[in-house]
Amino acid sequence: MALFELLAGSPATFILLLGALGLLVGSFVNVVVHRLPLMMEREWHRDCVALLHPDDAQPAAERFNLAVPRSRCPGCGGRISALDNVPVLSWLMLRGRCRHCGTRIAARYPIVETVAGVMGAVVAWRFGFGAAALLAACLSWSLLALALIDYDTMLLPDSITLPLLWLGLLVNLFDTFTRLDTAVIGAMAGYLVLWSIYWLFKLTTGKEGMGYGDFKLLAALGAWLGWPLLPSIILAAAGVGSLVGLTMIALRSHDRTKPIPFGPYLAAAGWLCLVWGDVLAGMLAVGSGL
Repeated sequence: MALFELLAGSPATFILLLGALGLLVGSFVNVVVHRLPLMMEREWHRDCVALLHPDDAQPAAERFNLAVPRSRCPGCGGRISALDNVPVLSWLMLRGRCRHCGTRIAARYPIVETVAGVMGAVVAWRFGFGAAALLAACLSWSLLALALIDYDTMLLPDSITLPLLWLGLLVNLFDTFTRLDTAVIGAMAGYLVLWSIYWLFKLTTGKEGMGYGDFKLLAALGAWLGWPLLPSIILAAAGVGSLVGLTMIALRSHDRTKPIPFGPYLAAAGWLCLVWGDVLAGMLAVGSGL
């Protein structure tokens, strides 16, 4: 009880605490981003083998999930100890290299941890002490994981997007971020808008412009934030995505024929609307001359 009173009465303490928690969660996000696509590929492979060769005995598969096996160095295979797995600090103390073999550890790991920490601190500042901040932090960290997975693999796993959708409807039973009716309409509209764009583009060009994971992600954002913020999310994501894509093509760092994932831009726009939705919606209204 004393801790709750301290956090409720000291916004700075709550911001620091949720930011520190974000650093820890960021370390787990790195694990999810690396392992979840591999887990999906292994499951698809097992399903294909079982379908094509139903009578063949399948060898026992090595346990591989988000918890097992323990993290190892990709260079020497040495286990990473708890001391070497402290968010950001361990990377700095080791100077970005494995303690055992000196293999370089990508700077992306501490960057992701730092971003997760900043996201936690920002939502703590925005919503204050309470359930709304904790739920907003969960949404933030989930969006970070989805953005990175889509950037790496062009996948938006159902195991994240669908629970987010249902959780968004659940939390808005209590009008946490928006009214329940706007959340339900937001979930439906979020899916149908991108689904319609997908089919219009496919019928016009014969190509697929986006994946079904994008529909589910926008549906989840609609469930959390409500349908009034969907135009802001879509326009912000499309605008930033187009700018980045054209810049990459102009700098010749991206092949024109290679698709650019839309999920990272949807996730970024959704998080900005979570924190500053009213401001962005107002800017959109002014820009539209409304």
